[in-house]
Amino acid sequence: MKIVAFERAMQGTGASRRLRITGRTPAIVYGGVTPPQMVEVDHNALWHALKKEAFHSSILDMDIAGTEQKVLLRDVQVHPFKQLVLHVDFQRVDATTKLHMKVPLHFVGDDESVAIKSEGCIANHVLSEIDVLCLPADLPEFIKVDLSGLRKGSSLHLQDIALPKGVKASTRGSNKNPVVVSVVVVAAAEVIVEATPAAAAAAKPAGKADAKPAAKPAAKK
Repeated sequence: MKIVAFERAMQGTGASRRLRITGRTPAIVYGGVTPPQMVEVDHNALWHALKKEAFHSSILDMDIAGTEQKVLLRDVQVHPFKQLVLHVDFQRVDATTKLHMKVPLHFVGDDESVAIKSEGCIANHVLSEIDVLCLPADLPEFIKVDLSGLRKGSSLHLQDIALPKGVKASTRGSNKNPVVVSVVVVAAAEVIVEATPAAAAAAKPAGKADAKPAAKPAAKK
């Protein structure tokens, strides 16, 4: 994806506020051997770009005064209640340096799973993204997770996911193989309907009348 940025000379809170009034968003580009650079981007274009998943998890081509460089979106500051982006951070990308990034998961094949189709279960997505370590050229936009093999009582762990070539999963803490998807049984409630006299009569076989009660024996004199 491509994003156009413009050099920004003015800094400070007041300058940033005036910049936002004109429809621009202050930003910074940092990383590599080049000093950090203050830039500004068109707010409307940025707002629509932020709605795209790829903008958050892929290498971006940033054009600054005709010079293009590879960057990653690293941080976004948004107004607490207005549809307004306050500030954006971009990091320069070095082709020889590995990246530590969060990559979204795309789940497929759940409608083909036996657990979902015939065993009364649902697939509970415990994780929606994972941390990966890879070179910029190997960074995937997303990672596909196949759920077609899920069965009742099973679960899918991080080590069960087939990662693209050159991509390694990165975990924190003691759990090196967290659950990504778990199979949950859906309890079906049984509804008991009390039969009404009319319903009971309708359920009787046709053509058979109700039996008359037996006559009581006559009392002896």
